[in-house]
Amino acid sequence: MTIKTVILTALFTSGITIGGGAAFAAGSHKDGHGAKKGHHDEKSEGHGKSGGHGHGMSIGEPGKSGAVDRTIIVKMSDNFFEPEEIEIKKGETIRFVITNKGEFLHEFNIGTTTMHEAHQKEMAMMAEHGMITPTGIDHEKMKMDHGDGKMMMDHNDPNSALVEPGKSAEVIWHFTKNTELEFACNVPGHYDAGMMGAIKFNHAH
Repeated sequence: MTIKTVILTALFTSGITIGGGAAFAAGSHKDGHGAKKGHHDEKSEGHGKSGGHGHGMSIGEPGKSGAVDRTIIVKMSDNFFEPEEIEIKKGETIRFVITNKGEFLHEFNIGTTTMHEAHQKEMAMMAEHGMITPTGIDHEKMKMDHGDGKMMMDHNDPNSALVEPGKSAEVIWHFTKNTELEFACNVPGHYDAGMMGAIKFNHAH
């Protein structure tokens, strides 16, 4: 076991301790790849009982593959993204092609700081229940009821992809408003370790 492995596993474990304990309702958290329809409630920016993560008009909406303006390649390593920040224009539909080049499980998630904070608590619950490990996803446990139906999570939000080592995923997103956004990994401990970057809007006409 390398020093890096020890450190990242420790971050994962400490992230469970910090984020766990709160009884969060089920979100839909599946190894989602692509633009699937989600909930579009402009008033909701958090993670509610309705499932989904309030990825409504406040941060944009799922994009259509036929309307993609350009593709951005995103590489995930332990524990950073390439590129470190992303520049887009209001109204663009971007196809993010995400590849996990690291040895650990990582996530690409588009949201506000508040959304990431709430999602980290849910991810900690997933780790606590064994649905995710430092290096992968337990697909069988993802399907199980972990308490009154409230912990059935199948990470399939259109603004997010959970990617195992050596695998790739796509997220297609339509940026409808100039909002302060980040792309981040909310696997326990990873955000705090610096695995996040800014999405900056280019205001040039």
